[in-house]
Amino acid sequence: MVKCLKCGRCCIETQMPLTRRDIERIERLGYRRWEFSVENDGKLKLRNINGYCYFLNPKNMKCKIYRDRPEGCRIYPVVYIEGGYVGVDDECPASKTVTIREICKKKPKLIKLLIEVEGLRK
Repeated sequence: MVKCLKCGRCCIETQMPLTRRDIERIERLGYRRWEFSVENDGKLKLRNINGYCYFLNPKNMKCKIYRDRPEGCRIYPVVYIEGGYVGVDDECPASKTVTIREICKKKPKLIKLLIEVEGLRK
């Protein structure tokens, strides 16, 4: 698994897509969809406030909903790349700790995530 450095870099200017399950889970926590998400190209993504993910506490760089964070956050730095590929986001300082084997194991989950996110288009 990724050896997260807890730097919060992945939560700065995030473009993280949200699945229906993500939205439902976060709404059950008491948040309203319009508070934490923004529509971009017909898809819902996490909202940024002053350049930080809506759920990131910039003082301690911790996620306010870590246990209930979106699926994309759970598998990061493994990301979907246009054209049906899976890769590792080089922006993540821990990206070198992810192996190709791990990426292959996670690809079905990423494809499922992509299908769900694509389903959120209006």
